[in-house]
Amino acid sequence: MKSNNKWRHGIVLLAGAVVCTAACATTTATTATNAIAAGPAAQDSSPASGNALGDASARRGLLTNGAADEPQAPGNGSITELQQMIRDGKVIEMRTTYNGSYGASMLFYPDQMTYYVALFQQKKFWRVIKTQTDTRAEAVYADFAKTTAQLADSEIRREKLQAENAFSDRLIALQQNRANRLQADVDVARAQQSQVVDRQAQQQEAIRTLRAQQDAAQAELRALQTKVQDLQRQADGDLMPASQ
Repeated sequence: MKSNNKWRHGIVLLAGAVVCTAACATTTATTATNAIAAGPAAQDSSPASGNALGDASARRGLLTNGAADEPQAPGNGSITELQQMIRDGKVIEMRTTYNGSYGASMLFYPDQMTYYVALFQQKKFWRVIKTQTDTRAEAVYADFAKTTAQLADSEIRREKLQAENAFSDRLIALQQNRANRLQADVDVARAQQSQVVDRQAQQQEAIRTLRAQQDAAQAELRALQTKVQDLQRQADGDLMPASQ
């Protein structure tokens, strides 16, 4: 009896596992079907697909910078083909390197397992290499990325020199402003010093004049005192009684 119960319990567990597996498979198939039906736009919404470089809204990317809308020379080559595929949203941006205004990108067209490696400046394509060999695509991309670094070297140095010159100009302006303020202070100090010197000279001249006036007054006072004394003696002499 116990053996039959155990057998029945095992059958129930096995049936539950089968049902769960079937439900999971149905869910997975439904998800895959919806993704295929939605096309590249739905696939691009996944962080792992669409763009290996991350969120396109948070960085600069070949597929989001309007490169496909920039007028190019007319033709039916790989450049025109890639531009049209970018506009149609058929390619996936795998890698992108920027150096100054130059850039290199490797894009993938999954429907035909084809790689497009592009060299461009700003929004204009310069060269596009089309290949179905991933190793060649990687090699061409590495060469294009190296080329962007070489091409942008003078551009980057020019930008640095412009920034350094602008920084030097700001420092010069600051120092000139400080020099102007100090010069104004020196000019005020010199003007004040000149006024002080002139005032001191005037004071010394006034002192000399006052001393001369004082000396003259003292001399006049002494002369008057002498005269007064003489007159006093004369007056006293006249009033003295005659000697007998």
